Amino acid sequence: MNILPFTRDLVLIGGGHTHALVLRSWGMNPLPGVRVTVINPGPTAPYSGMLPGFVAGHYTRDELDIDLVRLARFAGARIINGYATGINTSAQTVTVAGRPPIAYDVAAVDVGITSAMPDLPGFKSHAIPAKPLGAFASRWDAFRATARGPHVAIIGGGVAGAELAMAMAHALRDQNPHVKLIDRGTVLTALGYKARQKMLAALTALEIEIIEDAEVTEVFAEGLVLRDGRTIRSDFTTGAAGAKPHDWIAATGLKLHEGFINVDANLQSSAPEVFAVGDCAHLSHDPRPKAGVYAVREAPVLFDNLRAVLSGGDLRPYKPQRDYLKLISLGQKSALAEKFGTAREGALLWKWKDHIDRKFMDQFAELPQMQLPKLPRTVALEVQETLGDKPMCGGCGAKVGRATLQHVLADHFGDDAGEVQKGQVMSTDHLRAFTHDPVIMARIAAVHALGDIWAMGAKPQAATVSLILPRMHATLHERTLVEIMTTAADVMRTAGAKIIGGHTSIGDELTIGFTVTGTAKRPITLAGAKPGDRLIVTKPIGSGTVLAAEMAGKAAGADVIACLDLMAQDQAKASGILGKAHAMTDITGFGLAGHLRGICDASGVGATLDLGAIPVMAGAGALSDSGMRSTLFAANQVGAGPIEGPVFDLLFDPQTAGGLLAAIPAKGAEGILQQLQDAGYPAALIGEVTAGSVIKTCAK
Repeated sequence: MNILPFTRDLVLIGGGHTHALVLRSWGMNPLPGVRVTVINPGPTAPYSGMLPGFVAGHYTRDELDIDLVRLARFAGARIINGYATGINTSAQTVTVAGRPPIAYDVAAVDVGITSAMPDLPGFKSHAIPAKPLGAFASRWDAFRATARGPHVAIIGGGVAGAELAMAMAHALRDQNPHVKLIDRGTVLTALGYKARQKMLAALTALEIEIIEDAEVTEVFAEGLVLRDGRTIRSDFTTGAAGAKPHDWIAATGLKLHEGFINVDANLQSSAPEVFAVGDCAHLSHDPRPKAGVYAVREAPVLFDNLRAVLSGGDLRPYKPQRDYLKLISLGQKSALAEKFGTAREGALLWKWKDHIDRKFMDQFAELPQMQLPKLPRTVALEVQETLGDKPMCGGCGAKVGRATLQHVLADHFGDDAGEVQKGQVMSTDHLRAFTHDPVIMARIAAVHALGDIWAMGAKPQAATVSLILPRMHATLHERTLVEIMTTAADVMRTAGAKIIGGHTSIGDELTIGFTVTGTAKRPITLAGAKPGDRLIVTKPIGSGTVLAAEMAGKAAGADVIACLDLMAQDQAKASGILGKAHAMTDITGFGLAGHLRGICDASGVGATLDLGAIPVMAGAGALSDSGMRSTLFAANQVGAGPIEGPVFDLLFDPQTAGGLLAAIPAKGAEGILQQLQDAGYPAALIGEVTAGSVIKTCAK
């Protein structure tokens, strides 16, 4: 809950090293009143300093990556998983495909550099540039696992290319590798004489073939072609040359230097509200080569200057050092150090480099997380027990339990939607925010509300919106409403419905809800399941556990993004495919067991679940096994009633915008499952309906 209203938007474009450090500092010392957004294509940002060690096999992929989702949660920022494609400095907006424009009062750019290699004929289809690092790391991981007698070619004989060549040769040393380092000129010209000689000796020791004065003209599946007509065999081709700025920067209208954003001593661009750092920036006051050490040392200056411009304070200049220590990996656990023309090498230098790199990454490994508010010394009885031992979950994890609702609502408790008149159904639902991103919240809340209509086998018709917006400046209210309503209208329009009205109010936190109507010739209810029917689900379970873990800083960012993507998947096609179901519901707040209990009670039947067949979201099983649970978990255990046989906790995990659970005739069940999977749903057959009233399970 925000104590003070938001009045300014800060947008960090890119998850580079500088921005990662700024986010960490922001989490430790936020500026009240500022809403922070970070935009990055992926949940993680690889640390360039450890890339050669990763390629050589000294580090795992997890050790290489900074988890931006966890870091953003710590900083109280929303993270947008996507590529920035432009900045409109007049409107002060950032564009990301598939979203409304993202407004900023202050922005900073830290997107690094990209490669010109894909412009080489055949490169895009048959090779991978060393930057961006994430895509390269994934491709190398897959290749290394299957390589046998491999031929590898690295285009670009600078320090980065030589480091990669040695790392690859070391990683593949048991596979009799053939590694070639190719340069259109002379290799390693950026190094001093002593350092260059030591590097050449290290390359020779690893039997890396150096091919100089050789221009690559084409890449094909089995290798590459040089301008002089020679063909070089290669099973894995990469490029560590041709670094260039991202193309979209040219259209920003910012002052550029050779395509890089020109910044002054304060790291400000020609538009004072836009800062730029790292490799995408050119330090006009004191030019320096592209190196990670400068990006790291820009972080405290950027942090201070962002706070200053957002609060009306004074800026301070960045003063880059004259030279920096170059620590270069030599494949095995040995490194070369160079500074001011002096060069040394050895295992001790590797240990020093490893210590520096791990110390850098350790900053992001253990981050303080949300704590419960401190209670007054004297409180009413059972306040502590009611509050629980962790912050309340959002989404369906914040709902009231099934048993309580059943007791209070009695005869009015049951189907997902009510039949207003013959052929027309209506339902309402709303969600307490579980993410700082209004666009993601709006999309998932709309899909969630539509789920009740789809679960009845109905087609959505019309919707009204109910919003509670947190306190913020009127300008930010407008920006937030634009994002929510643009997204909601898109979801409803895609579903065949139209938003016809709504209501907004201001409260402590963001809540988004919809009342939806739909039409159906034969509404599918909870009643109607018959013994022998097969049970089918259209999505995996586990979102409540993943979201609870994300709030506690315990979930992997990639698992969180995958979870959000699953929640945002609509059920329109699935509802149509399951149109002949005998009974159907959507799996939401009560969890799989609770919603199955609803079908069994209404239909007067029992069920058997095959625990091993139930699909589970990535990461959810391990998190559940570690004791991670949503705040609604205990209530869902009660609401599900007795279950005979073994159980696992995710049966009681509340789902937000979960999949459909349908009882379908056994005949044709496999065909329906195939249709669902062909339509893109991770559906599964998980059990069958039985006579009696007991829910049983088979061992997982």
